[in-house]
Amino acid sequence: MSAAAKRKLTQEEYLTQEREAAFKSEYVDGEVFSMAGATWEHTLIKDNLAQELRTRLKGGPCVALTSDLRVKVEQTKTYAYPDIVVVCEEPKFEDDSFDTLLNPKVIVEVLTDSTGKYDRGGKFRSYQLLPTFVEYFLVSQSQPLVEQFVRRPDGSWSPSFVAGLEGDLAIESLSIRIPLADVFARVKFPPFAVENESGSK
Repeated sequence: MSAAAKRKLTQEEYLTQEREAAFKSEYVDGEVFSMAGATWEHTLIKDNLAQELRTRLKGGPCVALTSDLRVKVEQTKTYAYPDIVVVCEEPKFEDDSFDTLLNPKVIVEVLTDSTGKYDRGGKFRSYQLLPTFVEYFLVSQSQPLVEQFVRRPDGSWSPSFVAGLEGDLAIESLSIRIPLADVFARVKFPPFAVENESGSK
């Protein structure tokens, strides 16, 4: 006898449950996925980059926020917690709880072994349906490497990457640059990871 299928939650049921939960979960079309705790490296990289963004954006129209704020993609019925979002317009929220953002401009995900494939695939495709979203960054925590995707005027996405601690992260949509040495400050990589990404073999 086969096991009974797990009942899917409605979006309303998910939000009610999530707002009372002691830990965060993401939601995709009725299914709920608990988020694992972050490693030291993951947290350090996220906080380093968020701090550098806030310093460079201070006094301007844009603000950088970290992973306590949900983002919703209506078309795919997805609620996610990006590691960093940047908002440059008046923030738009799903409801009066003001905890589910609808209009991010830049999204950053720090990759993990368990989420890397999804961050690069289904999650990215879902984010692309947000009309305000124009730039995406996938940050490695095992080597000094950042993948970048920029939305072009024709709607296509242009990929590139920057590697090595001597490189700079150029965020086109915000007209700012951040040294990778600052993004990965205090992160301890295996020697071969730094050597390979800087071009040494």
